[in-house]
Amino acid sequence: MPSTFASLKKQRSSAFNKLSEQLKNLDNAPRGDDNYWKLETDKAGNGQAIIRFLPAPSGEDHPFVRVFDHGFQGPGGWYIENSLTTIGQDDPVSEYNSKLWNSTTDDDSEERKQARKQKRRLSYHCNIYVVKDPANPQNEGKVFLWKFGKKVFDRLNLAMNPEFEGDEAINPFDLWEGANFKVRVRRVDGWPNYDSSSFESTGVVTGPDGKALSDEDLESVWKQEHSLTEIVDPKNFKSYAELQAKLHRVLGIGETNHASTSRRVNEQETNFKPNFKSRDVGDGEESSSPTINEASNDDDDDALEFFKKLAKEEE
Repeated sequence: MPSTFASLKKQRSSAFNKLSEQLKNLDNAPRGDDNYWKLETDKAGNGQAIIRFLPAPSGEDHPFVRVFDHGFQGPGGWYIENSLTTIGQDDPVSEYNSKLWNSTTDDDSEERKQARKQKRRLSYHCNIYVVKDPANPQNEGKVFLWKFGKKVFDRLNLAMNPEFEGDEAINPFDLWEGANFKVRVRRVDGWPNYDSSSFESTGVVTGPDGKALSDEDLESVWKQEHSLTEIVDPKNFKSYAELQAKLHRVLGIGETNHASTSRRVNEQETNFKPNFKSRDVGDGEESSSPTINEASNDDDDDALEFFKKLAKEEE
């Protein structure tokens, strides 16, 4: 890991390669909103800004972390919690969803519909430098954390893994050879849509005035980054017992122990069919309609495999 700004610049090629190996251990934890940037939209749901994705903070190994969470409503209120599965632990909602899913073979059953609505959601967190923010110009030239979903992640994927032969792959997190990212959102069918977002030409990070930053200025930006390991520190997670108690309270179901949750379907639980509502959280990005739940291996949706394909062997 780079310990100085000079080593960050020198080792950025190898850091790109390390990304594919080290992202396997990404975890999740609660976040504080004060350090997060949010794109402001107008009444029509449209908004735009220009940002730059930043490399891993000093002493850390990867430029972003992934977060799994659950957000749904039951008769006992809202369940809005991070999932323990992101730190490799059993999670009561994931286990309960698996029980619901496996209790029937009817894909249109109430059990599977409920499991879909309670499905894990994936988001990514990273450091960004705000180049232009028309709605909030006071944010320009500052470093923030940003939480984004699959639509923006797909843009990162496309930049690093071009569709067409001859298009050059770039590392969007590189201070010198990355590219500014034009964030454009518009409301489509009631949901914010980021399909119009795109990368500009590659080059050194530019300031709000459009001028390239010097290495001295880049080092200052780099040193302002917020810790990502703090976001993924397991100490910040609620325990399995706490989450299970809240799940039971929200769903209005009886007590079950950890072992029975993993092994069998409780009739009281699976016969309970509340009218659930999904809840959109994060930076306004739409929650895609899930087609599978944890029991069907929704890890395939996190798209981390693209780093394995993109990592180039250093000569």
